[in-house]
Amino acid sequence: MPKLPLSPADEKEIIAAIRKAEQKTSGEIRVHIEANCPAKTVFERAEQLFFELKMNNTKLENGVLIYIAHEDHKFYIMGDRGIDQRVGQDFWDCTKNTMQAHFANQELKEGLIAGILQAGKQLKKFFPWQTDDINELPDEISKA
Repeated sequence: MPKLPLSPADEKEIIAAIRKAEQKTSGEIRVHIEANCPAKTVFERAEQLFFELKMNNTKLENGVLIYIAHEDHKFYIMGDRGIDQRVGQDFWDCTKNTMQAHFANQELKEGLIAGILQAGKQLKKFFPWQTDDINELPDEISKA
């Protein structure tokens, strides 16, 4: 398995960002990182992982996967159908743009943290945290 460009401390910071973002929304955010995208397109790989990681198993269908193929310099943000049914086409543009700006400067950790927090902020508008919310999916970074 290729070495990922994140230290254990970096990973802890990313997981902390996921937990912080999820404190304000019932949405579930996961990150998957791998060296290269094995599918024809980054969308196809993100979609495959979305189902493998059971991102589609949340009560409100509001899971979000941030997929990174770091050696290919590709990433994709995929939301479940509950999100797609309630938001416009440009819903993820600000998150994508924030992440791209960091990635262009070789700042993977910073880009992920900024993207995660931005995604949480966006999700809060449509899926605010409720007192009966539970953490439906693991916060750990998935890797291949």
